[in-house]
Amino acid sequence: MTRVGHLMAPHGLRGAMKLFVIGDADQLLGLKRLYLEGHGWRRVTTIQAQGPGVTVQLSGTDTREDALTLRNVNVYAHDRELPPLDDGQFYYHELRGLPVETATGERLGEVTDVLDMGHQDLLVVRHAGGEALVPLQAPYVRVRRGLEVTLLDSAPDGLIGGQADVVTPSAEPEDDA
Repeated sequence: MTRVGHLMAPHGLRGAMKLFVIGDADQLLGLKRLYLEGHGWRRVTTIQAQGPGVTVQLSGTDTREDALTLRNVNVYAHDRELPPLDDGQFYYHELRGLPVETATGERLGEVTDVLDMGHQDLLVVRHAGGEALVPLQAPYVRVRRGLEVTLLDSAPDGLIGGQADVVTPSAEPEDDA
């Protein structure tokens, strides 16, 4: 399953809710069901684009009070039910587990997660020294769906596994005692 967003405040009196969407809201418009964390699968009775998200009416959510019980619940869709994407587009779940390599094929790590940070998604890359955050939309990141994530030569030095710059003071601090 792929997390597609989370339910926000009720929208209207009949149990419809605003769904904050991770990614493109239009990709959800054809879904017939959604999985609500802790509440199971629910049939989508209506769904419409509204602003950056969608308004959704789910089976079993007939009143504003019903909708309030689902506020801030994470929402998922089954991977097979998501619509196919154009070349150059991908779902977050397609990136998890991909190797991260240099342009010459040297393995740097593996994508363990993708964080939706608004205008810039971040790849969480596990490497020998820990974890690094790599901006997904950066011009030096190339994704080959189902194959790998490549950091081009223009990537900043030390982006993955590099040592932080150590600043040595020019003089020892004065002892005030």
